[in-house]
Amino acid sequence: MSGIDTSSHPGHTRDDAMDPGQRLSQDWWRTGIIDMRPGEIRYRGYPIEQLIGRVSFAQMIWLMLRGELPGPGQGELLDAALMAAVDHGPQAPSIAIARMAATCGVGLNNAMASAVNVLGDVHGGAGEQAVALYQDVAQRLDASSAMDDAVAAALQHYRDLHGKFIAGFGHRFHPVDPRAPRLLALVDQAAANGVVSGRYAGIARAVEAALGAGRGKPIPMNIDGATAVIYAELGFAAPLARGLFCLSRSVGILAHAWEQTCEGGRNKGPMPRQFLWTYDGAPQRDVPEPGRQA
Repeated sequence: MSGIDTSSHPGHTRDDAMDPGQRLSQDWWRTGIIDMRPGEIRYRGYPIEQLIGRVSFAQMIWLMLRGELPGPGQGELLDAALMAAVDHGPQAPSIAIARMAATCGVGLNNAMASAVNVLGDVHGGAGEQAVALYQDVAQRLDASSAMDDAVAAALQHYRDLHGKFIAGFGHRFHPVDPRAPRLLALVDQAAANGVVSGRYAGIARAVEAALGAGRGKPIPMNIDGATAVIYAELGFAAPLARGLFCLSRSVGILAHAWEQTCEGGRNKGPMPRQFLWTYDGAPQRDVPEPGRQA
């Protein structure tokens, strides 16, 4: 080789004498995530053979997203957030869709994709919105606002953008979501051990208190609000909270799709065939004769 050029892309080696067409092909996709050549695979610079058996799946997720391995205790906290959100039964639209799809003669990947595709702002994406809300409060605190004032202003801003429902708080099924207190306890423990600051746990609790005071009754944090605390404490960008939820819930989606596949069944709809939906359209009527108006 006549020389190595690494100035445009750290860690990337390239032959200066390379054919321009070959260079264009190699640079068509540029990534700092994986480097691979015959007999070699490296993730973020680490040889795969050194990672296998030494790094957990949660630690690997961290490495792939953040570029470095997590510090002590960080991987365990991420693992807890991912584990807590894997499933919520067929009452969750994503799970119901996975099971319905599995009765339609499609493969597991099709059933999983169908389910993941409904994880949006209302179902599954609330963690992203909750992280953004907590970060908004944090920015207002950094601007010297008091906690109560920062929370009130951030909540008003959130409602102006998204409406009255505050992501991460309240649950249509659980009076108190049993996952949230346990996750917050782990955050408190991690803060006591110096793994995280505990700042976002305090912000989330202040938001919870403000919502309860405004309604005159508690509006407890749900799984999205609690996992958002962990993702914010660990420094993940808000959009990654949604991606991480999709990754987590995919485990439950796979389990339900596989169970339904093993159970069999054909064309199962959202409710038993003995029951019909409520029709609220026009009553039965005849098509008018040609030339006559209805």
